[in-house]
Amino acid sequence: MSRLTDLIRQAKAKDPALGAELEAEFHVLSERRVFGLNFERHRPEAVQLPARPVRKGDKVQVLAPRGTTTRGDHHLWRVTSIDTVCSARVAQLALIGSVNSVTRAAPIEDLVVVAEFRDPIYPGLESTGRVERGGDKPFHTVINAENYHALHTLLYTHRGKVDAIYIDPPYNSGARDWKYNNDYVDGEDLYRHSKWLAFMERRLLLAKELLNPDESVLIVTIDEKEYLRLGLLLEQTFPEGNIQMVSSVINPAGAGRAAEFSRTDEYIFFVRLGSSRVLPDQRNEERRPVTWDTLRRSDIASRRGTAKGGRSQFFPIYVDRSTGFISAIGEPLPHDMPREKAPPMPGCVSVFPVRPDGTEMNWGLTPDPARKRLEQGYLRAGRRTANAPQEYAISYLTGGIINDIEAGNVEVTGRAEDGSVIACYVTGRLVMPTTAWNKPSHDAQRYGTEVLKSLIPGRRFPFPKAVYAVEDCLRHFLADKPSALVLDFFAGSGTTAHAVFRLNRQDGGSRQSIIVTNNEVAENEQANLRQKGLRPGDADWEIHGICDYITKPRIRAAVTGETPDGEPVKGDYKFIDEFPMAEGFDENVEFFTLTYETPWRVARHRAFDAVAPLLWMRAGSRGRRIEKLVDGWDVAETYGVLEDLDQAAAFLARIRETESVRTAFIVTEDDRRFQMVCAELPGRVEPIRLYESYLRNFEVNSGRE
Repeated sequence: MSRLTDLIRQAKAKDPALGAELEAEFHVLSERRVFGLNFERHRPEAVQLPARPVRKGDKVQVLAPRGTTTRGDHHLWRVTSIDTVCSARVAQLALIGSVNSVTRAAPIEDLVVVAEFRDPIYPGLESTGRVERGGDKPFHTVINAENYHALHTLLYTHRGKVDAIYIDPPYNSGARDWKYNNDYVDGEDLYRHSKWLAFMERRLLLAKELLNPDESVLIVTIDEKEYLRLGLLLEQTFPEGNIQMVSSVINPAGAGRAAEFSRTDEYIFFVRLGSSRVLPDQRNEERRPVTWDTLRRSDIASRRGTAKGGRSQFFPIYVDRSTGFISAIGEPLPHDMPREKAPPMPGCVSVFPVRPDGTEMNWGLTPDPARKRLEQGYLRAGRRTANAPQEYAISYLTGGIINDIEAGNVEVTGRAEDGSVIACYVTGRLVMPTTAWNKPSHDAQRYGTEVLKSLIPGRRFPFPKAVYAVEDCLRHFLADKPSALVLDFFAGSGTTAHAVFRLNRQDGGSRQSIIVTNNEVAENEQANLRQKGLRPGDADWEIHGICDYITKPRIRAAVTGETPDGEPVKGDYKFIDEFPMAEGFDENVEFFTLTYETPWRVARHRAFDAVAPLLWMRAGSRGRRIEKLVDGWDVAETYGVLEDLDQAAAFLARIRETESVRTAFIVTEDDRRFQMVCAELPGRVEPIRLYESYLRNFEVNSGRE
């Protein structure tokens, strides 16, 4: 209720008696208890835009003087005019929300533009590089942006199309781990929890619009500081969802805390929408060795000399005395020839199918099939029993098992010294995952921090997730969706995209990820940079931001297999898919920065370059991107854009001959002409209308709270 207390304070300043009465009524209302989650929706946040030039009419804040470690003036000012004074540009400012008229002047270089979340903005995307190793696969996208504005922008490109959202939001631990209205919220802030809830609710409401209502999942990680409130917020925001919480050990050694239990785990909420279901864990493999059958026939009716026993299955098998291995297969003995008269082989013992009581039986094979099995490794000599009528046990693989080996149902893992195969059946028991995870692969230190060190040596990021932990979360929902779309709007170091790369490699999928992170400089680094005279917006400041210093280099290193210094990444991936990290991945990635365009660019039709990536993303982020409309139209592999409707015939002809096109953007204010073009499009193509003032199609009015 911080906004209300501010208003009461202002009322008391103007009329103490009225202010006192309002305050008394406020206290009565605040004592009421409401069942469930009850929190104040704090006034919308504000975000600084250090890269945005200052213009007349902008909202701005005044930066601290260079060389100081203070944060400057947090009041919001309106730029009323910009003058040139002694060759320097100076802005005239008016304090926003002031009862009295308060003005001041400040050099342009000391100002930073601020966008409040109720202000309309005109977003665009500017490419800052790409990695192409995936052939014709769709591109993953990394967006440097404030995530609330990015989510609004993605509503145009991906509303209702996202299969999975994985987020690791600020845990609100009080350790200066997140900002609200450009200021860190510490543990002493009385409104810390309600600010966090308001912050999260705004983003979850947008996330809900992006998720596919028919089948999708939202995955949110959190610790004990906010898990109770988060659980209630999720139930409140997704009343139709199926919600479960899992506890997961991420720090087996425990995070030590004075006079408290040492924390080893965190919590993961899974919100399933529509028909989304948890897929079984198929990694509990059971290896069962194949069964070797005794070659000597067992039924007495098949003994030597009987009609059933046959005339060609009593023959010597020569076993080398020194090695115990089969050396050769002899010829059948005549029925009346004693086995002692069989031709000997030097250094070998002649083995016949004889029972311990001396009864002569028959082998289960004739000589030629036996020789073939010996050659293939499907016949072997077993244990030796001295002074027995049959000195060595002889065993073989039956035809059914051989068929399974040839069909790939049995895995041959090697051969013994005698050449016989070592083989086993591999069965994957379908086991449903439990709500308590304690997996070595989820250790955040070993497979989060250490993996990041291998990819971008010398660069640090606090508490990155274990890539295998994120991979497992997604696999339970996307194993059967090779073309799934995954979003992470608290991307941090980029672990989610990395996990999607691994999933694709394991099954040849073409899943896409969209990850969003800002370029905030770490708190401990800010003080050092300020002492050097740097401020937000300076190039030497911005290169240390999360997106430019951590996220983009990490993603590039993961895909290429090279560190930022051009060295091969050291180490191997573990667990499900083991291979050298230096191999990289066959993926395409493009990096973008969200831009804030101006109304005059909207009005003058000068913004197609800013929205071109948005059209490309809506069409699937695949193939060539249409950057300019030289002839008033263009058609790429998956989409086309028609600006000059007088060129509709040529445009439609190209659409018809390009079978891979699925989307057509038609720029017109005239509904009749739009419908005429739509009527001529092939049924496979979705028509989308764009207004002539391009950016008005993407206007973000953040007034909804």
